[in-house]
Parts: sequence; C-alpha cells; structure tokens
Amino acid sequence: MSKQATFWEHLDELRWAILRSLGVTVVFAVALFCLKDQLFNVVLAPRTSSFITYRLIGADSFSIHLMNIGLTEQFMTHLRVAIYAGLLFALPYVLYELFRFVSPGLYQNERKAATWIVGSSYLMFLLGTLINYFIIFPFTLRFLGTYQVSEDVVNMLTLQSYIDTLITMSFVLGLVFELPVVCAILGRMGFINGNLMRRYRRHAIVAILIIAAIITPTTDMFTLLVVSVPIWLLYEMSILLVPSQSNRSS
Repeated sequence: MSKQATFWEHLDELRWAILRSLGVTVVFAVALFCLKDQLFNVVLAPRTSSFITYRLIGADSFSIHLMNIGLTEQFMTHLRVAIYAGLLFALPYVLYELFRFVSPGLYQNERKAATWIVGSSYLMFLLGTLINYFIIFPFTLRFLGTYQVSEDVVNMLTLQSYIDTLITMSFVLGLVFELPVVCAILGRMGFINGNLMRRYRRHAIVAILIIAAIITPTTDMFTLLVVSVPIWLLYEMSILLVPSQSNRSS
C-alpha cells in the first residue's frame, strides 16, 4: 500500500509541475500577446534595410511588404507568435520544474551533471535562435524576398509564409546548436571520442553543407557559408568537449 501511495504522490507532484509550467508559459504568452506592437516590431524588423544586421554590412536600401490573404490569418499569427515567444521565455522555469521533479532520485554527481546538461542545452538553443534572427534569417529573407526572375514579376510575400519561415528556422537552428551538448554526453558515455570525430571531419563537413542547404534553400554561396560556418564551428567545439579516446574499459 505504501508503494502505491508513493507512486500516486509522485504522479500528483508531476501533474502540479506540469500545471505550474503551463501557467508560467500562459502568463508570458498573454503578456506578449498584449504587447502586440513591441512584439511585432521585433519579429518584423528583418524585412527592411534599417535592421541592425543590414546596417552593419552596408546593405542597399530595400523593404519587403507583407500581405494578408486570410480572414483569421493575422489574429492566428499574432496568437502563434505570442505562444512561441512565451514558451521561449518560460523555458528556463519549465526546465527548472522538470529538474526539481527528477533531482530527488539522482545522486550528487548525477545532479551536477543534469544541471550542466539542462543549463547548457537552454543556452545553446537560445544562442541558435539569436544567430538565426540576427544573421541567417535576415540574409535568407533578403535574398529570397527580393529575388526576381523578371521585373514584370512582383514578389508578394504573405505574413504566414514570413512567420512560418522565421519560427521553423529558429527552431531548427536551436536544435542544431545542441550539437556540442549531445556530443559531450555521447563522449562521456564512451560512444564517440575526439579521434573518431577528427577522422570523419571531411564526412561531417559534407553533412553540414547538406544540412545548411536544407535550412536555407537559397542558391547563393554566401548565404550557404553563413549557415555552414557556425555549424562547422560547433563541430570543432564538440571535438574539444569529448575525450580524445574512449573511456570504456575492456
């Protein structure tokens, strides 16, 4: 009976952890939903040449006009962006709640390792999102949004297409930037080592170019390099984070 009671107590604790996480996410999402002008000033900033990245490289003046073709599209876009941004802001608390739930069952060294993994995973995901917003997405948008096969064909970019591309690329880049964390974990477990990663460096570079081409489907080499170089640097960083040789004992 005591074991069954303990199980239900843990289940109830997990339920409250999930509810608190959802509550904090909703609070952030509602707050950002109410700050519509400030939120979309940030989200839509890369569509004009006044964006900080374009000004730093001295890009030519341009402006990409967005249009809405659906009755509910603007409201649903507003809601979706607020939820995604709210989740991004609430993610540290969500990870804290999950860590607090599992930490009592961990040893001291496991608790320290879990703290490092959770913290570094969030920071790398956030870094990937920021690099996408300030570097990768603006160059992709500028190239694809201003590209014309003829002056007679005018680009008409929809709001939904813009937001879908921004959110998808931010999420994908956030996941890609988890590479050092994943490699560090696999290295500590003995599945990979620095020598192995160095041996397959050329294969990794080919894979990185393929991933970069998928993330930014543009035809210019500059944008491809803008995406590929950070991922390659992540791979090189991962080599430094894993042991040179496997730690497995025979």
